[in-house]
Amino acid sequence: MDAERTVSTQRAIDLVAMAHDASHYLLRPHTVATPTSIEGVARLLAEATRTGNPLTFRSGGTSLSGQGVTDQLLVDTRAGFRGIEVLDDGERVRVQPGATVRQVNARLTRHGRRLGPDPASEIACTIGGVIANNSSGMACGTEQNTYRTLESMTVVLASGAVIDSASVDPEGRDADEQLRLATPELWAGLSALRARVLADEQSVASIRRLFAMKNTMGYGLNALLDHERPIDLLVRLMIGSEGTLGWVGEAVFRTVPVAPLVATGLLVFPTLAAATAALPALVDAGLATIELMDATSLRVAQTLSDAPAAITGLTVERHAALLVEVHAATDAELALGLAAADRAIAGLPLAAEFAFSREPAERAALWHVRKGLYPAVAGARPSGTTALLEDVAVPVANLLPTCEALEALFARHGYESAVIFGHAKDGNIHFLLTERFDTLEGVARYAAVTEEIVELVLAQGGTLKAEHGTGRIMAPFVERQYGAELTAVMRELKRLCDPAGVLNPGVIITDDAQAHLKHLKTTPTVEAEVDRCVECGYCEPTCPSRTLTLTPRQRIVVRRELAAAEARGDTALAAALRADEGYESVQTCAVDGMCGIACPVSINTGDLVRRLRSETRTPGRGVWNAAADRWDATTRTASLALTVADALPTPLVRAASSAARAVLGADVVPRYEAGLPRGGARRSRALEASPVVRFASPVSATQYSAVYLPACVGTMFGPEGDGSDAAGDAAASAAAGATAALLALCERAGVTLLVPEGIDGLCCGTPWKSKGHTAGHASMRDRVRDAVEALGPAAAGLPIISDAASCTEGFAGLLGSPGHGARGDGSGSSRVIDAVTFAAETLLPRLTVLARQGRVAVHPTCSTQALGATDALVTIARAVADEAVVPEAWGCCAFAGDRGMLHPELTASATADEVRDLDRLQREGGAFDHAVSANRTCELGMSRATGLPYVHVLELLERATRP
Repeated sequence: MDAERTVSTQRAIDLVAMAHDASHYLLRPHTVATPTSIEGVARLLAEATRTGNPLTFRSGGTSLSGQGVTDQLLVDTRAGFRGIEVLDDGERVRVQPGATVRQVNARLTRHGRRLGPDPASEIACTIGGVIANNSSGMACGTEQNTYRTLESMTVVLASGAVIDSASVDPEGRDADEQLRLATPELWAGLSALRARVLADEQSVASIRRLFAMKNTMGYGLNALLDHERPIDLLVRLMIGSEGTLGWVGEAVFRTVPVAPLVATGLLVFPTLAAATAALPALVDAGLATIELMDATSLRVAQTLSDAPAAITGLTVERHAALLVEVHAATDAELALGLAAADRAIAGLPLAAEFAFSREPAERAALWHVRKGLYPAVAGARPSGTTALLEDVAVPVANLLPTCEALEALFARHGYESAVIFGHAKDGNIHFLLTERFDTLEGVARYAAVTEEIVELVLAQGGTLKAEHGTGRIMAPFVERQYGAELTAVMRELKRLCDPAGVLNPGVIITDDAQAHLKHLKTTPTVEAEVDRCVECGYCEPTCPSRTLTLTPRQRIVVRRELAAAEARGDTALAAALRADEGYESVQTCAVDGMCGIACPVSINTGDLVRRLRSETRTPGRGVWNAAADRWDATTRTASLALTVADALPTPLVRAASSAARAVLGADVVPRYEAGLPRGGARRSRALEASPVVRFASPVSATQYSAVYLPACVGTMFGPEGDGSDAAGDAAASAAAGATAALLALCERAGVTLLVPEGIDGLCCGTPWKSKGHTAGHASMRDRVRDAVEALGPAAAGLPIISDAASCTEGFAGLLGSPGHGARGDGSGSSRVIDAVTFAAETLLPRLTVLARQGRVAVHPTCSTQALGATDALVTIARAVADEAVVPEAWGCCAFAGDRGMLHPELTASATADEVRDLDRLQREGGAFDHAVSANRTCELGMSRATGLPYVHVLELLERATRP
């Protein structure tokens, strides 16, 4: 094993964290290896073949069919393989298996291109899985799937041989000749398999029929008809092989153009029969997307908050709907597409009015109907049950009888909440069930319904897996779909590529007729904050600690494994998990909430972590809770401490903080580092000196634009540098920091702000909430409410603003609902907006940019995302800059108040991708003149990570509009 490049672990918390993926199967690996080079993977494969010890590859962990789990060696190929290289102005792209589809498409956006495959899991699924499962999606069909758009790959074979299918070696040998020399038996065997298939007319006919549909069942035998050279056969057979034939270390894709113009509409029909009868005309009209939803789906959709009137006004009986879209590159092309669609739709027996919409909000609401089905059903499932998302495909002509039979089948087996939806133009049906695998009855019902689904789909001439891969779930049924001869071809292919049988055994090819009923995952009931987790992994790419410790999904599965271990009396495992959970799960969670935004069932794992922190005996909790009643003095003390520290030699201060951390704990005492600013000034000092601030309760609110709650973080942490610009401008010094900048901007815009009395003692509550200090949080909540209410009813209609995004989010929580609205009705939180939003909407139109600010790097924050303020942040930056750039790899910096000082390694890990992206952007486009964000502690974290002096975007706006 490559000691320098491959890290291996057998620690219990690592094994249970990696054991879980999005499927309903669970096996715990005995070791997890994390290589960082193709050579390292080659050594792992060669060793496995030599010793006969199996291994399985895992990347994004979003696969649904059990192809990414093992009780042997699990090889994590996400962490070390995330490279993306755009080629030929975006016409092609070279990618490594750990990059997500979303990350690749973000890099391609400025070229107007994207990957062909468009899986719904694009936020988290990686290129490794896209290739291994031959991913497709809602719009790509079979024309733009992985098989059709992959150009070349670097494949690592079971022997450890590495072949780049596009390469020519120094001796002039092409990839096919390299393959022949490296593995002559495989090279000859691939040609023999092709000849064997071509010689059998029935085999050829079966392959053509099955691969005319979306089909990820078994191996991609259509390659044997489409290609001739062994290297080309190998490349195509690797696609969809689920890690059973080798490993792809790099691939080049041909990209497809992005259609910038889209129109969306919802066709509601009285019956499923009417909906499916409309499909031929709609397909002929060239619609890019046709998504089917059955009657149960529509009933679920009616529960969604933003369901359109076409659905909410229905009394759903046997109705069905088709979500349709027209895509176009130009207005003229869109007009032609809409005209063709309108002709196809005219005369259809619709049960509700129909119209196409190009409005983003309306289109988003329509798509929420379709995409909201999964979270609505999965999120409402009973505790202890598992959500099963399955898919099949049938000829479009057989879609109606298949759907009707599935509805009857689910009703017969008591799956009352089952929904059917899918990609109608492809005959690709998805259905969602919930089942209990902790009872014999649940497993028996699942076995029975699986058998009936197999019989039904095969009788309709379909395929048992359209998009999700064969995995373990359908491996026992491969021969029933393909017959004995083609299954024998598959087995011979497996033998040729993996003679030792060590690559992901039990997946695709199995001799166990009951394999799909073994190793079923149970879901023990855990904390209410996270109990509805479906382990999909959508949260993982957004998590700041994803490469340091655990992800949100892994934090949750550790709780489930802990509960299961305790229930079965496995005290050794429970003790091992508890021993490491403190740091791995609790201390290094930034509680930033980004996971909740990405989660399809809206789980913010930070809520769990805050609970766990509140239940832990922590030194200093009493001090923190007491500080809530003395916050003015506390912030001034912190400010003074930073000012004194700034004047002393850094090694001396660092040594003192390290000694205190050694005594009280690294999660209690912050670590002092060079680069921290001196302390700031009391908020009231700047407010009292400003002509735009009033403290008295208003007689009328008409003279004010907003209630202003400046963030206390500006008191503790002073502004970047000395606050002056390169010329030492006194005006710049006076407007240094977000608070001073906002006041200056309001004065220029003629805007007056209302500030509650006692502002120096108020806080958003985030320090107590994030640390789990509930008493202190409750105390500050009451003080803030009282202060805002004391402004009187005339101020009730004013927006409430703060000048640090995380503080704005905190104030929204304190003044909102449930249980913490000023009036308990949530009206308080709806009034709270960030100063960035206020500036973009109210101040910017009244200001004149007098000095452009050059090239500006923009760092959105987790709170600007949660508040919907990121667009405003970017709008301001673009208004004052010659070029404003948001790095594609931006993410939460994890400074998280003082979390980045308690655990500097967390911020270093969280920002590593963004740092690399900023370096790339500077190499490609030149240095940045400024760097901005919207939160003081995020600015500190990003300045430390990048070396760029980040300031609040309002400071840049103030400079740009300064007379």
